[in-house]
Amino acid sequence: MKRRTFLAFVAPSLFMMLAFIAAPLVSVFVQSFYETRAAFEQTVVENCTPGFLAPTCTKETRTQAKLGPNGKPVTETVYVGLDAYRRILSPDAVMAALSAGGEGIAAILKIDFWRALRFTLTFTLITLPLVIGLGLAIALAVNAMVRSLRGPTIFVTLLPFIITPVIGALSIRWLFLGDGILTRAIEWVVQRDISMFAQGWTIEIMMLIYKVWHVAPFAFVVFYAALQTVDQDTLESAIVDGASRGERLRYVIIPHLAPLIAFVALIHLMDSYRVFDEIIGFASQAHVISLQYLTFSFLTPDETGNRAITRAAASSMLTMIGIVLLLVPLLRRTWREQRGRR
Repeated sequence: MKRRTFLAFVAPSLFMMLAFIAAPLVSVFVQSFYETRAAFEQTVVENCTPGFLAPTCTKETRTQAKLGPNGKPVTETVYVGLDAYRRILSPDAVMAALSAGGEGIAAILKIDFWRALRFTLTFTLITLPLVIGLGLAIALAVNAMVRSLRGPTIFVTLLPFIITPVIGALSIRWLFLGDGILTRAIEWVVQRDISMFAQGWTIEIMMLIYKVWHVAPFAFVVFYAALQTVDQDTLESAIVDGASRGERLRYVIIPHLAPLIAFVALIHLMDSYRVFDEIIGFASQAHVISLQYLTFSFLTPDETGNRAITRAAASSMLTMIGIVLLLVPLLRRTWREQRGRR
């Protein structure tokens, strides 16, 4: 392909990536070092009270918001350096918690960022193997079915993935909320009253189950499509050689699916680390928050209408760094495998 033709195909994608991905990232990175706040000025106010022979006057220095010609408060943008990151990470509180007289991990998890990071990592790393394992199991089961049953089974399996994430989360929540159907069923089994939304760990379990239920169909579709390209001669040779079903899966099917397993893992890591819909759908803010929700809370106006944009930008950059750290080992391994095949 000629260089001009190649650039003609690539240029639109590069432009869109620069305009809608790179430029916003750079803007957010810069905003994390600057803070826009109201400008204040000190004024000297003289107060006089009537007195004998002469009034008594006192001078008082007051700090008040600076007003512009239109009568509105004046704002100024100042460089704050790493102050936003320090306020989010709270290194002093972390060191105090880890000191000899500190409360340890329990005190650290009371800080919003570390509490959100704990749940985000737990949510991501627990659902990843479950999604891949369940998706692969469903793909193998459907591939072994008779052809007349494959179509209806695929249709039913894909339904959770078609549902909008927030709607799916709300639906699961309603099944357990109060006297929901599943709550009543569990109460009948254990013969006691339960409340699934009274504690954080029960909410986390429901969110984990929902995520696996919602995303496993995506892994299933990818793996099922790949199973159609497995070399049948190799499988038949393995059967003739006496390989069991587990050995064929381990030495023939899994190596064939390895690139797609890495692909599904990459997509799931990026998606789960930005978990937000589940927090809103399950209304878990009082018990469980994620890094993405923490950024959202910084952008939510407070009682005075102000938003912590600087801290929101810093939180977004920390989330981005976390995603990169999770993806680098997987990307390096995939790169090495591709180079080894060449």
